[in-house]
Amino acid sequence: MNTWLKIASNSDFSIYNLPFGIFSTSKNKPKIGTRIGDFVIDLEQLRKLGLLQIPHNIFNQSSLNPFIGLGKKRTNNVRLQIQKWLCEDNSPLKKHFDHVFHKIENIKMHLPVKIGDYTDFYSSIEHATNAGKIFRPDNPLFPNWKHIPIAYHGRASSIVISGTPIHRPKGQFKPADASSPVFGPTKEMDFELEIGAIIGKNSSHGESINISESEDYVFGLVLFNDWSARDIQRWETLPLGPFLGKNFASSISPWVVTMESLSPFRVESPTQDPAPLPYLKVDGKRNFDINLEVKLGNNIISETNFKQMYWSIAQQISHHTINGCNLKIGDLLASGTISGSEPNSYGSMLELSWGGKNPIKLKNGETRTYLKDGDEVIISGFCKKNEIRVGFGEVSGRILPAIS
Repeated sequence: MNTWLKIASNSDFSIYNLPFGIFSTSKNKPKIGTRIGDFVIDLEQLRKLGLLQIPHNIFNQSSLNPFIGLGKKRTNNVRLQIQKWLCEDNSPLKKHFDHVFHKIENIKMHLPVKIGDYTDFYSSIEHATNAGKIFRPDNPLFPNWKHIPIAYHGRASSIVISGTPIHRPKGQFKPADASSPVFGPTKEMDFELEIGAIIGKNSSHGESINISESEDYVFGLVLFNDWSARDIQRWETLPLGPFLGKNFASSISPWVVTMESLSPFRVESPTQDPAPLPYLKVDGKRNFDINLEVKLGNNIISETNFKQMYWSIAQQISHHTINGCNLKIGDLLASGTISGSEPNSYGSMLELSWGGKNPIKLKNGETRTYLKDGDEVIISGFCKKNEIRVGFGEVSGRILPAIS
């Protein structure tokens, strides 16, 4: 598929992608756009020019929620129409180029959706096993882990757009050599490499979504960093699970990559043993081949892939709603930390430094067990198959000192 617009061959935002997001310029309030190469296409301008037949109150919005609510048929038609115009020599996009194209360096990105609820899963068997080995060497996986997709409900209000600085959280934790807990800024600041699924369809309260239909409820995927304070988390987790060690911040990438553009990268899921209960049984290709990378400053500290996740997005949704819990447009379901089987493929500092016992070495000669103030974490991801490349861009955040 050839386009008249010059796009770098290694661009995440190829003609095959065309994700959706919320952008603003110095002259305009936030509204909906799509990205191609190093340009953002203003969808509201295309509507005003009469090129897209979409209601007037849809594109001129500060979230994708109303647009997503039109349904996949209409949202994907917008994507396919723009894709077609980008390949036509007599394209109306060429004629109105100066009115509808913005250079990426001239715009600001915002949260892509209004997130009503956020659930964080724990779906990588490699990560769950590693975390278990660090704290429970003789019993790394809890008995229920291979039977149900484990998750907790997080804090939607503290999810921030990529590039937003993160203040080191304060809380209560118990040092290993102390007889009682202390209070202060976390000493074990961590990142978690994750993928987030944006819900694109409402379900009814009391309804259980059949696994054969579960992916119909996903509009697209984003990169996600679930920042964690491990010492606070460790002290508070029992008996009710994560709280202050998790809810202070999570970072999201700005562009939502649609499920349609990810379709060429479907792969088989890992074998599940024991076989899950019938409501969680899947067939077909339900995982996605997404290459993922984590950088700490200019140091690549992790390279892994989303395709090896034990519990798929389809299974997460089926389990999430089996009790009648309803989903709403804009809800975010995060995968949980994505880790591979090799030490350089672990998706958190907890694993990379093995609970702080094995510091990782950086190019400048420094070492890290957990993140220091000033550290910047950059997560990126892309899919590639033959000439087709579809990427997510990146999600980044820099650690600032705790607010006194």
